[in-house]
Amino acid sequence: MIIEKALLFIIILRLLSGSIELSAAMLMIKFNDLEKAFYINSLLALVGPIVLIVTTGIGLTGLSEKISLTRMVCLFAGVLLILYSLKSN
Repeated sequence: MIIEKALLFIIILRLLSGSIELSAAMLMIKFNDLEKAFYINSLLALVGPIVLIVTTGIGLTGLSEKISLTRMVCLFAGVLLILYSLKSN
């Protein structure tokens, strides 16, 4: 079975992201301090959106032959709108 390069990169990034999340949880348990847990959680807030944008970009690049440019722009705009809606009040 052959895995496409784009799919492999997405899988690796998601595994890395999950490992970071688990490591952060373990650090929170180790430090047992609300302030440090809040700081670690704030750092995680940066990781999630970055991974989402990068994996979406890789996926769109891998699908560039199968999807029209208009659809790609709409998909990427949708991801940006999701991120914007999370940041707005």
